[in-house]
Amino acid sequence: MSFFFKSRLTTIILVALFALYSCEGMPGGDARKNPPNPKERVKKNLEEGRGFRLDSAFGKSAKGGDFLFASANELWRASLDTIDFMPLSSVNYSGGIIITDWYSDGNNLDESVKISIRFLTNEVRSDALDISVFYKKCNQVLNCKIEKRTGSLVAELKKEILSKAAIYKKQKKDKNFKEYKGSAVDITK
Repeated sequence: MSFFFKSRLTTIILVALFALYSCEGMPGGDARKNPPNPKERVKKNLEEGRGFRLDSAFGKSAKGGDFLFASANELWRASLDTIDFMPLSSVNYSGGIIITDWYSDGNNLDESVKISIRFLTNEVRSDALDISVFYKKCNQVLNCKIEKRTGSLVAELKKEILSKAAIYKKQKKDKNFKEYKGSAVDITK
């Protein structure tokens, strides 16, 4: 065989292997959540906003663009709502971090708490947040001890934030739901 033929065959095999290997990490659909009928799947996807409609692209309902800000992120909103009683020291949406200032409830002035929330993903799930709680105990103005603690407060904060975020996500999904009234495309033809 000629060198040209061998290199061409090798290239085709490498491209085919790469294409097959790259499909390995793709998430599959859950058959329990998707209807088996293609017409029903098209209807469900369009109702949930996973498709596009030409009727809304042209006409009276056409609008400029949709811009997503921090208020569109359910975890971000839920975190701010949960710690809204504390003064904020640093808030960076693009960096994905919220840091509160030292807070004391007034009953014990020599103890205060500081909370740091890092966002690891925008998805509402249990490993999406990294919460750190720091305690500061001062005997005098200059003699302070700061320690990081893990425990019930971290678990309670995470639970509260995730439950609020799940509610916000459901409200957003219900708000964006639009019933599909058109005829489904016949895919079997």
